[in-house]
Amino acid sequence: MPWERPGSKIDDRHLQRLAVVYVRQSTRQQLVDHQESTRLQYALVDRAVTLGWQADRVLVIDEDLGRSGSSAVARTGFQRLVTEIGLDHVGLVLGIEMSRLARSGRDWYQLIELCALSGAVLADTDGVYDPGEYNDRLLLGLKGTMSEAELHLIKQRMWSGRLNKARRGELAFPLPSGYLRRPSGEVAFDPDEQVQTVIRLIFTQFERLGTLHAVLRYLVDHDIQLGIRLREGPDKGTLEWRRPNRMTLQTLLHNPAYAGIYAYGRRRVDSRRQDPARPGTGRVVRSRDGWHVVIPNVLPAYITIAQFEANEAKLAANRAVAEAMGSVRGGPALAAGLVSCGRCNRRMTMRYHTQHSKALPEYVCCRDATNYGAQKNCQLLNSACVDAFVEQQLLAALTPAAVEVSLHAADQVLAERAELERLWSLRLERAAQTADRARRSHHLAEPENRLVVRQLEKEWEDALAAQQRLQEEYDRFTRSSPRTLTSAERETITALAGDIEGLWHAQSTTPADRKEIVRAVVDKVVVTVLGISERVQVAIVWAGGTTTMGEVVRPVQRLEQLSYYPQLTTRIRELAGQGIGASRIADHLEADGFRPAKGGKRISAATVHDLMRRLDCLAGRVHRHRPAPPGEEPGPDEWWLKHLAAELDMTTSTLYAWINCGWITVRRESCWPHRLIAHADQRELAELRERRTRPPGWYSRRIWTDTAGTTEQQTP
Repeated sequence: MPWERPGSKIDDRHLQRLAVVYVRQSTRQQLVDHQESTRLQYALVDRAVTLGWQADRVLVIDEDLGRSGSSAVARTGFQRLVTEIGLDHVGLVLGIEMSRLARSGRDWYQLIELCALSGAVLADTDGVYDPGEYNDRLLLGLKGTMSEAELHLIKQRMWSGRLNKARRGELAFPLPSGYLRRPSGEVAFDPDEQVQTVIRLIFTQFERLGTLHAVLRYLVDHDIQLGIRLREGPDKGTLEWRRPNRMTLQTLLHNPAYAGIYAYGRRRVDSRRQDPARPGTGRVVRSRDGWHVVIPNVLPAYITIAQFEANEAKLAANRAVAEAMGSVRGGPALAAGLVSCGRCNRRMTMRYHTQHSKALPEYVCCRDATNYGAQKNCQLLNSACVDAFVEQQLLAALTPAAVEVSLHAADQVLAERAELERLWSLRLERAAQTADRARRSHHLAEPENRLVVRQLEKEWEDALAAQQRLQEEYDRFTRSSPRTLTSAERETITALAGDIEGLWHAQSTTPADRKEIVRAVVDKVVVTVLGISERVQVAIVWAGGTTTMGEVVRPVQRLEQLSYYPQLTTRIRELAGQGIGASRIADHLEADGFRPAKGGKRISAATVHDLMRRLDCLAGRVHRHRPAPPGEEPGPDEWWLKHLAAELDMTTSTLYAWINCGWITVRRESCWPHRLIAHADQRELAELRERRTRPPGWYSRRIWTDTAGTTEQQTP
C-alpha cells in the first residue's frame, strides 16, 4: 500500500515522538457483529512499526469503543488524543479511516489545526497526510466533510425507514407494563391476570379520585405493586413486582397505547437541551397534533379513546399554571380554580392573608399588574361572599337527586370492594403457586445431596412464610372492609344522601371533598365587581351548560366605596340636624338597612361619629362637661381641649403633643379632675390652623436647614 512506503513526510522529528493508533467502534452491537474491523484497527500497531517507530513508542487509544463519533463530549479517548497532540507528544496519528477519528466537522478541523501547529502527521489506508501542506490539508478537509455527510445520509436513511415502517404500524418499540409481544410480533395483553387487574384498577381510581397523587396514595395504602417485565439482562422477559412511584404512574396515564392507539413520535430530541454525554436526554414531549404517526384501534385497549382524552384533559387541568384549573387542595376557598374575571376573562388566582390567626382567602385577578406593570389589580374580592353563593346554589341543585346519589354511592362502594377482592385473590393464588413450586423443587432433589436440599428447603420455608403473611393481611382487610354492604350500611348511605346539607357541613367532610363535588357539577364561576362598590355579579356555569346569575355583597375598605354612600350621608345629615347623637344614629341606620363597609350588621357609633366630623355636621351636638370650680370657668378666648379640637378639626391627642412642645398656652383646674383649659385668640387660632396644614416632618427639616444656615454664616 502507498502508506506503507516511508516518504519525505515522516522524518526524525516525527520518529522521536509517539505514534498513536486510535481505535473506535460506533456501538456496542458493532463490537459483537463487526469483530474483524476491530482486529484491523488493532493491527495498525504493526503498520506504525513498519513506518519506523519502535513497538514501545506506539500508543493505542481504545477508550472510545462503543461510542459514536458525532461528538467529542463523551469520547474520553478522543479528548486524550487531542491533549497528547497539544503537548507535542505525538508525531503520527493512525486510523483505519478518517471517519474513525471524528464525524463532526468541528472536532475534525480542530484536530487538523492542532496537528498542523504541533507538526504531527495523519495516516490511513490511503496514505500519509501532513496538515501543514496545502494539498494534504485540502484532502483532509474533503475526507472530513465526506465523513460528516456520510453520517447524515446514514441517519436520514435510517429515519426514513423507521418512519415508513411506523406508518404501517409495524415498527416495534418497547411496550409498557400490561402488554407483551408474541414471537409473531403481535402485541397482546400480558397473560398474567394480576398485572391486567392492577392496570385497570389504576385507570378506574384515577377516574374516581381525579389526581395522580391520590392514585399513588391509594396504591400505597392497599399495598398494591406494579408488574414490570424486564427489558434487558439475563432475566429479560421475567415479571418483577415493584413499588409504585409517581413517574411510572404519570407515564402510564399519558401513554396512548392503553387506549389501543399506535403512536410514534410523541417525544423528539431537542439538540439545545441534549447532553452529548447522555444520549437519552433532551427529549421534549409533543402535543398530539405533532405526533408523526397516530393509528387508533391497533393495539388491545384497557380504556376507550374517549376515556384517554378525558384523562389527558384532567392531567392538564391539574397542572399548577395560570391557564389550568389546578388540582384540588386543602384550602378553605370553595371555588378555587373555577373563578374567572368577568372583565378580562382570565382565571383568577388565590391569595391568603392572616387575620386573628385565621387564613382568609381572596380571589384576585393580577395578571396585568404582574405581567404589564399595571398600577392596580383588575379585581380583588373576599372569597366568602362568592363561596356562600356557590354553596347555596349547589345544595339547591343536589337536593332533588338525593336518592340517585345514594344508589350510585352504594354501587361505587361495592364495585371498589369487588376490584380489591379480585386483586387479593390473585395475590393469594400467586403466593400459593410460589409455595407449591418450592415444594416440588424440594421433593425432586436427591435427599443425599444436602448442599442442594438445604437451599431448597430454605426457599420453601420462605415461600410458606410469605404466603402466611399475605393470608394474615387479607384477613385484616376482610375484617375492616367486608365484601358486601349490610342492610344497616345501605340505610346509612340512603339517610346521608337524603340529608345533603347535613352531609355537606359534617366534620368528616373535608374542604377537598367539597371542592371535588363542586368541580363535578360546575365548569366556571364568573365574577364581576360593579365599579369599586360592594356589589358583585356572579354567574355559575354548570357542567350541562346552564348558567345561574346572582348578585352578592363583598367587603370593601372604605365607606365611600359603598353604592349607597350618598343615601347614607344624607340620612346621617338628617338625623344629626335633629340633634341626635352618634349612638342613636347608628341604631337608626341599622333599622334602615345600612350595613358597614367591611361586613357585619351594624355601623358602629365611632364610625358614625367620624363620618359626622368629616361631613361637618357636629354643630348640633352639645358637649356636656363637669362644671369648673367657681372663678375658674373658661374666659374669653379660652377653650376646653375637646372644643378646641373640634374647632381645629383634629384629635385631642395632637393637642396634647402641641402642648408638650409649648405651642399652646394652658392652665389647669385647681380641683379634680384637673382639666386643662387652653388659651387661643383669633391670631393664635390662625397660627394653629396654619400649623395643622404643614406636612409631617416639616419641623425636623426646618431644624436641619436652620443648623446648616448657621454653620455657613460662621464659616469665614
